[in-house]
Amino acid sequence: MAFMPIRMHVMRLIGQKGQYSILLQRSMAYKSAISLETLYPNSSLKLTTPSFSSNSDEKFTGYIPIEKLDIKYSASSGPGGQNVNKVHTKVDLRFKLDEADWIPQEIREKMLEIHGRKLTKEGFFILRSDVTRSQQLNLADCLQKLRNIIREAAVTKKQPAPETEERIRQRHLKAARLRVAVKREDALKRAMRKPPTVVDL
Repeated sequence: MAFMPIRMHVMRLIGQKGQYSILLQRSMAYKSAISLETLYPNSSLKLTTPSFSSNSDEKFTGYIPIEKLDIKYSASSGPGGQNVNKVHTKVDLRFKLDEADWIPQEIREKMLEIHGRKLTKEGFFILRSDVTRSQQLNLADCLQKLRNIIREAAVTKKQPAPETEERIRQRHLKAARLRVAVKREDALKRAMRKPPTVVDL
């Protein structure tokens, strides 16, 4: 407390000379050795979210409109102490497949063909994730699962040419004949190992 008058006097002198703002600027101008400007000197450091532009050539671009999904959070199961009871990190993502206009019609039909048994009675397609203790990471995991399912349905399998099918059929036939020949040879070897019977004598 004895130094309080001295400190107030020094602050009053600095304020009168106008050097307080200079000292404040110097203290605010400190940059760490691992700052972004030091690590990436040639970058603009302007973080922007790119605007989405749809491409008519692609069936599915990977863009999923979150506002058209029904996302709910709940308490996650498994180990985690009391944090499990306090934080809702499990993600329950659902949407109606027949009303998802952001997915092309042919992909929706293929998804219904592949994953039709996973739909609820109301027609909801449900994805869940509780692999981490982070809400955002679990949501990202659900979205990645959904992208993989849509891309899997978007891939059209090429039908093999008739010549290729005939070659495959001939290979299967040859393998079956070889298998039967090996079985007969093994049966003959086992028969030759048997001792002679009364009939043979």
